[in-house]
Amino acid sequence: MNVSIHNTLTRRKEALAPETDTFRMYCCGPTVYAAAHIGNFRTFAVQDVLRRALECSGLKVRHVRNITDVDDKTIRESRKLSMSLKDFTKKWEDKFHDDCRKLNMLPPSVEPRATEHIAEQLDMVSKLVENGHAYPSKDGSVYFKISTFPDYGKLAGLDREHMATQSLNSAGEANIADEYERENVSDFALWKGRKPEDGENFWKSPWGEGRPGWHIECSAMSRKYLGDTFDLHGGGIDLCFPHHENEIAQSECSTGKSPYVRFWFHSAHLMVEGQKMSKSLGNLYTLDDLVSKGYTPMQIRYALIAGHYRQQLNFTFKGLDDAKSALEKLAKATAAALEKAGMARDEFDALVSPKNKIEGTVFEPAWAALCDDLNTPRALGEIFGALGKIGGREDIAALASLMYALGIDLPKAEEGQAAADAPAEVAQLAQKRWEAKKSRDFAAADELRKKITELGWSVLDKKDGFDLKKI
Repeated sequence: MNVSIHNTLTRRKEALAPETDTFRMYCCGPTVYAAAHIGNFRTFAVQDVLRRALECSGLKVRHVRNITDVDDKTIRESRKLSMSLKDFTKKWEDKFHDDCRKLNMLPPSVEPRATEHIAEQLDMVSKLVENGHAYPSKDGSVYFKISTFPDYGKLAGLDREHMATQSLNSAGEANIADEYERENVSDFALWKGRKPEDGENFWKSPWGEGRPGWHIECSAMSRKYLGDTFDLHGGGIDLCFPHHENEIAQSECSTGKSPYVRFWFHSAHLMVEGQKMSKSLGNLYTLDDLVSKGYTPMQIRYALIAGHYRQQLNFTFKGLDDAKSALEKLAKATAAALEKAGMARDEFDALVSPKNKIEGTVFEPAWAALCDDLNTPRALGEIFGALGKIGGREDIAALASLMYALGIDLPKAEEGQAAADAPAEVAQLAQKRWEAKKSRDFAAADELRKKITELGWSVLDKKDGFDLKKI
């Protein structure tokens, strides 16, 4: 069964099929200037499910996800702390990778950094200047001339007839910003001439010292690792314009190949308790923020994928509580099915892979839902509906592959029950202690254990988690 998605470029649902023997996908990665928040991870979790589903459908997947380690924000924040750009971004890159591991996300096949691909970016900019699609300015910057690309606006659905394509924006200035609003349609920076606020963050170029614009990095790195054209490009809907629109323009004009990408995959925004995420509202939650409130990374992942990727997700604490209950129910039903089939939990864990047959089992409707525009809420509903119909090892193997596709690492049934029985205060302290222990902050872990004991509970460590028991 082929996986289909809504292609932003064509505005219709299409089955995903590779042009070669490997499905090549590129996803815009994090800008490493702070800890990623749950809005970022909603996009990355959805992309992770897509990759896993493609693997379950039998495809070999080459997944490239970049690291943006040079742009306006990374330079500004690193200079505030008087840190080198490399040391500053490495700290946040490591944090991002740690959060991804906790959320059970597969590492990409390749994860290139922008600063390590300056030569490829300069080569692309040079070609655009040579063929008349870009021009240098007096300050050493280079701009893409969008009036030379008639298809500009095709991805975001901009009305070309009424779109003012100009070399200067409405303020009468060249568009040097990395990010800008949809209404600000003007030539954009491919290369930025060195400014005092850049400090020592610059590279040599044919036009003088400077640094790459934000948009060119993805075009250069996707080309290096996937070719002039490839199968799918993913990102949040906020990247559709201008970032992805600009990628198409500069890529197709530099290579002469079209389309740059065949399928475009965009996920919708995330709200928190019905409100837009913002620092001022205090709801710009990171993974650590939610773990400190007593939730596990797997419960957070479940809540992030529980809604359809093309619909705005309202992330709530009730939703997290529901995710906790759902995982406990899944764990209990799986344990019952394994006992009935005479199988151990370790046998089930060994089956969690993309290799098991799902079609022809009681879980085929769930798989069909996942293949139909990655409909995770319907797929989860079908899984729960089929739990009481599990007949034997084939059905159990199919369930294991669906857990792989969704990236769900089921808790042991007894662990789920222990967590369910423990008061919220105890569960929260136990989770904080587990995180402290993993961070090797043993003094904090010991102090938290004492508090748990004082509340009448004991905590027993295991290889991949902990149990709580009433004293």
